[in-house]
Amino acid sequence: MRKGILGVRGLHTETGEITEYACRHLILATGGAGQLYRVSTNPAVATGNGIALAYRAGAEIMDMEFFQFHPTALRIPGVQPFLISEAVRGEGGVLVDTDGVRFMPGYDDRAELAPRDIVARAIVDRMQKTGSDHVLLDVTHLDRARVTARFPQIYRFCLDHGLDITREPIPVSPAAHYTMGGIRTNVWGETSIPGLYACGECACTGVHGANRLASNSLLETVIFAKRVVNRTVEQPGQAAEPASSAIDLSQPAPAEACPACPAREPSRRAPPLSRDALQSLMWDHVGIIRNGDTLSRARAALSAWHASLSPPTDRPSHELADLVLCGRLVSEAALLRQESRGAHYRSDFPQPREEWRRHIIFRKVSAQ
Repeated sequence: MRKGILGVRGLHTETGEITEYACRHLILATGGAGQLYRVSTNPAVATGNGIALAYRAGAEIMDMEFFQFHPTALRIPGVQPFLISEAVRGEGGVLVDTDGVRFMPGYDDRAELAPRDIVARAIVDRMQKTGSDHVLLDVTHLDRARVTARFPQIYRFCLDHGLDITREPIPVSPAAHYTMGGIRTNVWGETSIPGLYACGECACTGVHGANRLASNSLLETVIFAKRVVNRTVEQPGQAAEPASSAIDLSQPAPAEACPACPAREPSRRAPPLSRDALQSLMWDHVGIIRNGDTLSRARAALSAWHASLSPPTDRPSHELADLVLCGRLVSEAALLRQESRGAHYRSDFPQPREEWRRHIIFRKVSAQ
């Protein structure tokens, strides 16, 4: 039998009808997995569907431990987290805790202009010390006309929710923002499965490293999308070469650092599975500040949930199954990487380690 893509099976979410489509090339552009976390700037559909689908099909999944948390999302009860750009801090906005104390200079010499991961960790630490669920981003000392002209969308959104940012500080907290890992591809969007392509946030091209720069998602959504289309047009009658022969992002990791995602472990005590329970587990144990103990507990719960899953029959059950799988991939990779690098921070290994300048790659094994 020919190896590679033969087609795709789709579920009509309203009728439950299953339809199969034959194809030589299949492009996954399904977005990230921000719904893994309780607080997220991502829409409800960001459930890691493409990553999970590719993993189950046998594609290589890379860098899942690197999940970017934006440090400043609007925190108003009942309001979906709304991104407050770091440009606000660039214009002179300062972060203060709920006691009115500016704190960033105590964490980094660059203060509010430190990288996202440093600012996010500082905010989490400050919230823990003050017992609050947010800090405040203050621009009230800046010229009103300058603020409204420079940040019209942020100003209008906050005003629509009863907050005039020129008169009172903005309540903010970190939020899950971008999946830097995903389906391993080469520079043409080819995966390790002939005929399967990926682009956008579900792909892992390596361009972001361990800590994506602001707006560099345009590379994923525009440049790599165009390259994928060009590649499939150039090769209308043949399957793509496997990506493994074309990718050379780093030295291969040692064998023990790149296992296939472990098979389902025997069910063990875990809270009942729901999207809310999953998001809380990931936020509390596989979030901005991690350690071996919390990661191990998350792995145990995720493994138990995975073992308890019934075959999905509708959209919610498919999404939940995909989130559980993506959660396992993130937690396993984070537990393996015994260092801190970019967006991946472990309090028990707070420094980068030279031996970990490598990628962690998962692929499904036949035993699973």
